[in-house]
Amino acid sequence: MKTPPVVSPQEWEAARRRLLGEEKELTRARDALAAKRRRMPWLAVEKEYAFEGPEGRVSLLDLFQGRRQLIVYRAFFEPVVYGWPDHACRGCSMVADHVGHLAHLNARGTTLVFASRAPQPEIEQVKARMGWTMPWYTITDDFDADFGVDEWHGTNAFIRDGDRVFRTYFINARGDEALGSTWSYLDMTALGRQEEWEDSPKDYPQTPPYAWWNWHDAYDDAEPAPEWVAQTRRGTRAQPG
Repeated sequence: MKTPPVVSPQEWEAARRRLLGEEKELTRARDALAAKRRRMPWLAVEKEYAFEGPEGRVSLLDLFQGRRQLIVYRAFFEPVVYGWPDHACRGCSMVADHVGHLAHLNARGTTLVFASRAPQPEIEQVKARMGWTMPWYTITDDFDADFGVDEWHGTNAFIRDGDRVFRTYFINARGDEALGSTWSYLDMTALGRQEEWEDSPKDYPQTPPYAWWNWHDAYDDAEPAPEWVAQTRRGTRAQPG
């Protein structure tokens, strides 16, 4: 293997700073892309969908758990998938392993769930085996076909206005490999991170950056997050990144 040259500390720092400039450009480009997602048109979901969960049959609206936004990852776990019934698809399992603590998403009024064709007993069994805790539902109808995830994995974002549900974005293929952190999930949603530095449409919910962050066991999640995060005074910190 031909390795890069070994250099002095000064040369190494100069090389790192050159790359840092490109990394900053990438960060700003990613922020600009997320801003465009927040301006995507919404697609009304007119069809009724049903899922099976630990507590029985639920609707797509129920998956929101009272919050404003919903993210649904279609994981392949069913009899035709390699590894059944002890494991879900290897790639989908890697995605599941990367999911951060959901309390942070919930604090921004956003719910993340997984959905598969597997029955609930097998889902609960594989969750226990792998140490996964995200809500995971059974698809019972054409949800996967209607939202582009019947033959391949993918992540759909939804928002609700009262009882009306809208599809706001969709990521699949290699796009899914970047998901897992609180930030990556919020950046694909219609409301974004909901922080003041973001380029968002007028009157979108925004609070000072850092101000809402908390330990995952210290958020008050006894009640669902409000429909819109309350506006607060402007923060004094600069834009992240």
